[in-house]
Amino acid sequence: MRGLRAGGGDNILGPVHAVSIPVRFMEIQFPIEFIVPGTPVSLQAARAVTKEDWKRQVRDASRSALPQPHFASEGRIAMTIYNLPAEPMRGDLDNIVKLIVDALSRHIYVDDRQVERIVVQKFDPGMGLEFSPGTEMFAKALEAERPLVYVRISDNPFEDFE
Repeated sequence: MRGLRAGGGDNILGPVHAVSIPVRFMEIQFPIEFIVPGTPVSLQAARAVTKEDWKRQVRDASRSALPQPHFASEGRIAMTIYNLPAEPMRGDLDNIVKLIVDALSRHIYVDDRQVERIVVQKFDPGMGLEFSPGTEMFAKALEAERPLVYVRISDNPFEDFE
């Protein structure tokens, strides 16, 4: 009887031969959407560990929308980021964007220079939203417990203009 173990050699069952098992990476099928629970961290946050924890949380949340394993895209990227805070947002909306974009670099896209378009908006509580949510995931975000961030990533920076 032959055992299987990477690298060859022998074990108590006899000779062991290296076996190569191909891993199939899958391309990301855009657009993708996901929800990141919690309050986004500002680029201006004083503690580096706080920023790194937030980036990890964004990456972890994105995994639900991605095939595993997957290739990071080398194409053009458009992002939509909606912040749905539990109470009126303090601080500048633009300060939450950079950490989200950086978190997804080398994960969803190869480099953040590929991001050609970013739409970012906050939906403070009590805003009286009256519009069609557009997608099932965004509808889920609108109904979910706040705070959270909804993220949509597309490979078509001109999709809103078509």
